[in-house]
Amino acid sequence: MTSITQEQVERLLATVVDPHTGQDLIASGVVKGVGVDGDKVAIEIVLGYPAKTFVDALAQQVRTALAGAGIAQATVGISSRVFAHKVQKDLTLLSNVKNIIAVASGKGGVGKSTVAANLALALAAEGATVGVLDADIHGPSMPRMLGVSGKPDTKDGKRIEPKLAHGLQAMSIGFLIDEDTPMIWRGPMVTQALTQLLNETNWTDLDYLVIDLPPGTGDIQLTLCQRVPVSGAVIVTTPQDIALLDARKGLKMFEKVEVPVLGIVENMAMHTCSQCGHSEHIFGAGGGARMAAQYGVPLLGSLPLDIHIREQADGGTPTVAADPAGSVAAAFREIARKTAAQLALHARSKAIAFPKIVIANT
Repeated sequence: MTSITQEQVERLLATVVDPHTGQDLIASGVVKGVGVDGDKVAIEIVLGYPAKTFVDALAQQVRTALAGAGIAQATVGISSRVFAHKVQKDLTLLSNVKNIIAVASGKGGVGKSTVAANLALALAAEGATVGVLDADIHGPSMPRMLGVSGKPDTKDGKRIEPKLAHGLQAMSIGFLIDEDTPMIWRGPMVTQALTQLLNETNWTDLDYLVIDLPPGTGDIQLTLCQRVPVSGAVIVTTPQDIALLDARKGLKMFEKVEVPVLGIVENMAMHTCSQCGHSEHIFGAGGGARMAAQYGVPLLGSLPLDIHIREQADGGTPTVAADPAGSVAAAFREIARKTAAQLALHARSKAIAFPKIVIANT
């Protein structure tokens, strides 16, 4: 091919589908520039979600599509830009936090906190600035999972500094009390404690704040979802029918407070014996996919029942940080990309960022 037009290039780009959004590059609006000079083509793509470990594969997809039409010389530049997205009506975005992602489950024991910690780490591994807030006041687990402890610092006696762990900004009631101290608080006290932790922590320029919600769908969870400006939610479940029944309640709770559910994570989907290699669906098979199809939300990914995930979380270094090159960490990174990509498809926040006016002599 010797004569190439911009329209031809755009038609070819429309055949390249982003696996994280399910949309082609033209329809999703991520192609910001197409330059044609003879038989040379330059393309600029700006994704709306962090994808550090995916950009090379996407660039290769684009080059392959172009090469199939005889375009051999193509420069493909791919970057990411995370925007703030819409939250519930009557709520405003948190200062220095673009997006809050709530991780929830209808019941305890499905590995929600482990998923939340690894999701936060995976978003950071993909290039985002990420914080994690442990909202489980009665049973805070993030201090143990992230391997940090001790009272948080304060610079002015009013606001507290988040703890730093594996590149994350972290806050939990567990930093303020002894690990074996029971929190015998009623609902209003729990809600007040969480809102204080959320609003009085000096978060620094976060693209995402992952909130590990308490398990269940009671009054406390509903009140928190009504008071915290959430951009999107992730539901964690196991394939077991009983867990799926409760997960459905969690999904309906977010619908009630007008928070979009970004997708479902199916945890403990399969166990592979470390001795013989036999794989078995201990808690059933396909439950997460069926639930996702029923409610029209994406299945973000399935995770194995693996002893190393538990050991690494208990040891203070979750899997994404402990074994970043491993298959489980890769699965968490894909879940993180899909989560952020689904959020990128939703409406952006209408909050106006006023430009700074600079007067200069010219």
